[in-house]
Amino acid sequence: MSETKNRPYHHGDLRRALIDTALAMLATDQNWTFTLREVARRTGVSHAAPYKHFQDREMLLRELARIGFVRLGECMAEAMSQDFPSTRAQFVATAQACIDFARCNPGLYRLMFSSDADKTIDPQLHDAAMNTFAIPLRLLEGGQEDGSFREVAITAQAAASWAQVHGLAMLAISGQLLEEKVGPEPVRAALDVLLDGLAAVTD
Repeated sequence: MSETKNRPYHHGDLRRALIDTALAMLATDQNWTFTLREVARRTGVSHAAPYKHFQDREMLLRELARIGFVRLGECMAEAMSQDFPSTRAQFVATAQACIDFARCNPGLYRLMFSSDADKTIDPQLHDAAMNTFAIPLRLLEGGQEDGSFREVAITAQAAASWAQVHGLAMLAISGQLLEEKVGPEPVRAALDVLLDGLAAVTD
């Protein structure tokens, strides 16, 4: 594991300091194989200190994932809130915001969707994830209302849309969107294919 800059802890919010250290380690190493002992050492506190706030490593990882979903939701909501000439353009910008977030935070993004971020046992993580998933859902609902998208089951459209966007994000951070394989603008091309399928049929 590569070294991150130690941030000795002196006073204040210990929980926040531990989270910040773990996020920095995740960003540097792109994995979450670290232990609570290592997080404590790099934060500059005793090995027992993290247990005041996190009963185990898995609890800390779930909190990191929750923070990731909150941040992703903020990025997507900001993108969606801009002025666009059409719902289609708004959808592309919001999807691109998700993919850009993944590219900028590959370790965190992978953790958010890993088995180590078990949403079934953490209500706060579950709610953060669902709030983020609700953003494309609102876009699809708006697109149906304004006639941009076909009036079919929103849940089906949402599943197809999320599968496409999340799949593109995972391919992007894995370095698989190579021009010789998928063309010069694979993200936009794939989103156009998806949106053509969502689009309402006009006479």
